[in-house]
Amino acid sequence: MIGFSPISAIIGGALIGAAAGLLWIVNGRVAGISSIFGSALSRRVEDLPWRLLFLAGLPIGAAIGLAVAPRLIPDASAAMPVLNLDPLGLAASGLLVGAGTALARGCTSGHGVCGLARLSVRSMVAVLAFMAAAVVTVFIMRHGL
Repeated sequence: MIGFSPISAIIGGALIGAAAGLLWIVNGRVAGISSIFGSALSRRVEDLPWRLLFLAGLPIGAAIGLAVAPRLIPDASAAMPVLNLDPLGLAASGLLVGAGTALARGCTSGHGVCGLARLSVRSMVAVLAFMAAAVVTVFIMRHGL
């Protein structure tokens, strides 16, 4: 395993941007995961094949990366704190994330990667709200109310 570095962050960001740009150029679609996932669950069948392929490609791509170069996959567990949340707390957290995604009409990938690249004011506001919520959450988790 290699550690995180500015170079790996730049390469990772460039690859994410290239993938989002390619989806936009080839398919005319924004790479917002919540929208892709939500629409894949809807009854609209005309857009279903590419959405299912996109969603299937996420774990398949990760598995290929792990099989080809396992030492390049960082061990994120060492960097993440252990949260002692009960299953009800985890379920509530998931529901709040889902509600926030619906309220913001998109997720961090849609707004942060694609929306900011298109200079969308709505995405700029959403990303600022995401960042503010993250700061408040970290403060509460570390210091309590």
